[in-house]
Amino acid sequence: MATAETNTNGKIVFDSESEAKVEYAPESAPKVALEIKKNLFQTLPGSCPLNTAKGSWKITVVGVGNVGMACAQTILTQNLADELALVDVEPNKLRGEMLDLQHAAAFLPRAKIVADTDYKITAGSAICIVTAGARQKPGESRLALVQKNVSILKSIIPQIVKYSPDAILLIISNPVDALTYVSWKLSGFPPNRVLGSGTNLDSSRFRWLLADHLDVNAHNVHGYLIGEHGDSSVPVWSTVNVGGVSLLQFLKDNGIPYSQAILDGVHKKVVDGAYEVIQLKGYTSWAIGYSVASLVKCLLRDQRWIHPVSVCAKGFHGIEDEVFLSLPTQLGSSGVVGVLNVPLTDEERKKLQQSAQTLAEVQAGLEI
Repeated sequence: MATAETNTNGKIVFDSESEAKVEYAPESAPKVALEIKKNLFQTLPGSCPLNTAKGSWKITVVGVGNVGMACAQTILTQNLADELALVDVEPNKLRGEMLDLQHAAAFLPRAKIVADTDYKITAGSAICIVTAGARQKPGESRLALVQKNVSILKSIIPQIVKYSPDAILLIISNPVDALTYVSWKLSGFPPNRVLGSGTNLDSSRFRWLLADHLDVNAHNVHGYLIGEHGDSSVPVWSTVNVGGVSLLQFLKDNGIPYSQAILDGVHKKVVDGAYEVIQLKGYTSWAIGYSVASLVKCLLRDQRWIHPVSVCAKGFHGIEDEVFLSLPTQLGSSGVVGVLNVPLTDEERKKLQQSAQTLAEVQAGLEI
């Protein structure tokens, strides 16, 4: 919230920096709002702000497979980049994908599109999106992928850091939580500048499934899956609401019977959603592309939206291990602005801690 004053032209000028100097009455609305703002979000320990002055919006996508190109396509069509750099180890496919996008110039917002196997092409990127990695096979757990992809990241992250030392790292490769942790360790970046796509897409599937059942627009269904992007994710049923109406409270108040088995069944459909798509078409792409574009938009334009993304979760909800998992997070031009202090039931907190333990056990065996 900002203070306001009138300048010599009669226009209202807002000054957010001066609000800290203003003394408000203890129970006034501005004072209450300041207290909420101070306590609602918690910054990650070790966070370091970025210079947020608008420069060139250059975005790098590492990996031009199905997911990488879905990300590139949605970023371009939504006019999120002045320059898009593509990097891959396969030069022919890389050049082919670059040309295919360049040939669409008459139908897209203006953007420079470049590609190379050399990471010099990525220099000066604001956001580097990593999608490269071994593809998930039908029926294969995301966690089973981790060791195969660690060695790939070792060849990617140091190069990104070399040419874009002020970038925000956005990790998409699976298993995303463990690989975001690995990327953080390899980069040496402060934790606010390294995040994974996490359960952002899982939460979209969750909201879509509920909206489909209730015949309402998914924009008006609010709810999160937190924890691991995968089998041990945690649906936060206690905060799910439709147009501001608490779903579980509505069921109780109106005597509508439901069981934990019904709630668990909805969660299972969300978790199995990705596996079903992989089984049917061999990979997922479009939904994750739109998910990534929403994150990029929020980061570049300092939108301060809240997304469930993979961040360093140590110290939150009783988590003691240095693990990355998804929590509702406010995003802006410096990366992670703060983690939402969302209230959890005892059971939800217990499941989140179990999810963290699962990831900690995986991380313990990694060779970074």
